[in-house]
Amino acid sequence: MLKYWLWLAELPGLQNQARLALLRHFGSPEHIFYADEEELLLAEDVPRKQARLALNRDLSEANRILADCQRLNLRILTIQDAEYPDRLRNIYDPPCVLYVKGRLPAFDEEAAIAVVGVRECTPYGAACAQKLGYGLAAGGGLVVTGLAKGVDAAAAQGALLAGGRVAGVVGNGLDVRYPYESRALYDDVPAAGVLLSEYPPGAPPDKHHFPVRNRILAGLSVAALVVEAPVRSGALITARLAAEQGRDVFAVPGPIDAPDSAGCLRLIQDGAGSVTEAWDILSVYEARFPGKLRRGRSMKGYRPAPRRQSQPGALPVPETPEPETREPAKKPPEAAEQAEMKRVSAEALTDDQIALLGVLEPEEAIQVDDMIQRTGIPARRVLSALTVLEIDGCVCQHSGKRYTRTAVLEHSE
Repeated sequence: MLKYWLWLAELPGLQNQARLALLRHFGSPEHIFYADEEELLLAEDVPRKQARLALNRDLSEANRILADCQRLNLRILTIQDAEYPDRLRNIYDPPCVLYVKGRLPAFDEEAAIAVVGVRECTPYGAACAQKLGYGLAAGGGLVVTGLAKGVDAAAAQGALLAGGRVAGVVGNGLDVRYPYESRALYDDVPAAGVLLSEYPPGAPPDKHHFPVRNRILAGLSVAALVVEAPVRSGALITARLAAEQGRDVFAVPGPIDAPDSAGCLRLIQDGAGSVTEAWDILSVYEARFPGKLRRGRSMKGYRPAPRRQSQPGALPVPETPEPETREPAKKPPEAAEQAEMKRVSAEALTDDQIALLGVLEPEEAIQVDDMIQRTGIPARRVLSALTVLEIDGCVCQHSGKRYTRTAVLEHSE
């Protein structure tokens, strides 16, 4: 029953990897719900403290979510449903539950392209995003975007102008229209495609949700396209997640002295495909999706999307800051040395994350291969743990897939 899926998905403090491990062991959320403590502690790959969280049998939140979904006409898709995309199911950390508004495409049969980039984009970035979104949709592709303002919104608008489909993956409840600039897309996207979220109705746009949802953007797609991004950007995290998941990565070249193109230029240097038109991407998948893709029509009469979208006479709405991890202002060496590092509790981390922080240094950057050798942790788990640590601001990535530690690990007494 769906209420047990929602109970499992919303258990306070339960990490997604523990949730997935419990499902593998018990087979269904209902069996987890009725398991006693001894049975829960026998589940493989589930820390004892995490397993005991499943002893919380309160169904009130699950019942509330069910009622909200019925009122809002939202579907609930579980990882065991036949419609759940295999692409997403097979990533390292798939969501157990997705909330759906609109028509769910058969993602596994589509050339779905995740289009991402900086939120405070330049007119060049907005123009490129809208033109490429238009071209991808006109050429038979499926545009996947996070609906953030800037590049994401411009790509979605371009795809909709072409009469194409868009899959929007958001970091809040589907009834929470965030950001304000993209509010109209919450109606337009599900009318022509689908809105998806792993967060239940009413969930606010918490700053940690957005980098976490990027794994879904990449997981649903065959490739990620970065339109405009600085060297430290959530879009680059999406690109790295895509590469780790075996997806292709493309980037739009920009001016060599433009900070918002520096991340794209670095991706191209590291082997990403350079894109100047939508067919540069779609042609790669023409044989994989026979009869579906074509060189799309051009966007005649194109005008760049405005940098900020607003309705005439509308009052500004205060925003919850969605994090844009731009390159920080450089500090003098003495100030950098004196800066206090972030402190993180060991109880909030997995064993893999703790092991990696133990071998990383704050000044000397270490390559991923060296971390694998020093910790003995498999490569896939190392990459996954590094992604989460980077999202949480505990590590910093440098060129050549090298990392430094930016946090101090604290152990409770």
